[in-house]
Amino acid sequence: MLEISVKAEREYKVAISTSWVGELATIASQHNKVALIAPQSIVERFRIPQENLFIVPDGEGQKNTETLAALWDFFGDIGIGRTDAIVGIGGGATTDLVGFAAASWLRGVAWYAIPTTLAAMVDASVGGKTGINTKHGKNLVGAFNSPERVIIDLDFLTTLSDRDFAAGLAEVIKTGFICDEIILDIIFGHSTVALARTVQEELIARSVAVKAKVVSADFREGKLREILNFGHTFGHAVEKASNYSLRHGEAVAIGLHFALRLSEQTSGFNPELTDRYLGLCHLLDLPTRYEGNWEELLQLMRSDKKARGSAIRFVALSSVGEPVWLERVDEALLKSVYERITS
Repeated sequence: MLEISVKAEREYKVAISTSWVGELATIASQHNKVALIAPQSIVERFRIPQENLFIVPDGEGQKNTETLAALWDFFGDIGIGRTDAIVGIGGGATTDLVGFAAASWLRGVAWYAIPTTLAAMVDASVGGKTGINTKHGKNLVGAFNSPERVIIDLDFLTTLSDRDFAAGLAEVIKTGFICDEIILDIIFGHSTVALARTVQEELIARSVAVKAKVVSADFREGKLREILNFGHTFGHAVEKASNYSLRHGEAVAIGLHFALRLSEQTSGFNPELTDRYLGLCHLLDLPTRYEGNWEELLQLMRSDKKARGSAIRFVALSSVGEPVWLERVDEALLKSVYERITS
């Protein structure tokens, strides 16, 4: 087992290659009562314990006020107190929801993340960002609330579809672009899902290490942490515009294409690297373009959390590992980049 420390409002560990069953037993021994939150598909597939279990919808459908209110009622019904704990078992949508529910119940109770997808392991469960969606966009209601521990059991990935594994790789690729070029070298050398699975532990460890380093330096996203959103401003707009028919990682893959082309135009990023990225996405069967309504996408980007008033802000790259903050991007330039990636 490998443990990586994250220093946020408190320090916690991300445990990689551990047993979720054994870890859950340890959690139960440390708290008077433990509430388990998981989607139906996870409950059926992995024999989640039934005591104090609340089943949520799959995917982004769980991240809404209705499910949140139902969770509050559940916590009240079973008597979750300040010395108890809440455990989220599922993908990134589940850990986002559970982390926010834990932050809002009794103004904060302990919670643990057991991510079951690659995307959740390397991104959503690490860093303390929690939240739910509204009709205006993703994660607009939420809180910074770090888990007590993140438990990454690689056995979950054996049942993950190639599509979902590839979607998770988009977040891994992002960490390579913003900080760790070795990640890109590994993925370019293992450029199919089958090959990438053979190096999944190293990719996860390196990606988590990148996020831990950034979050520990800037927990509340003063500036540095914004680099973790590389590719996400346009990616989130695509995800919302598609009515979440795309996996989060698939939308991020499209967003990375947009961000890389924007980086070429504004920051001198090498277009050969962008082309190499597109070739990799083709081999991984990841989408790199989305043909939607430009005005809708533009409005969704204006509602992005990094926007300041009417100014749409982006993180770009001048080269791998060299971020550039674009404080105000001309909308005509954004449209031209969009037209390029859809041509």
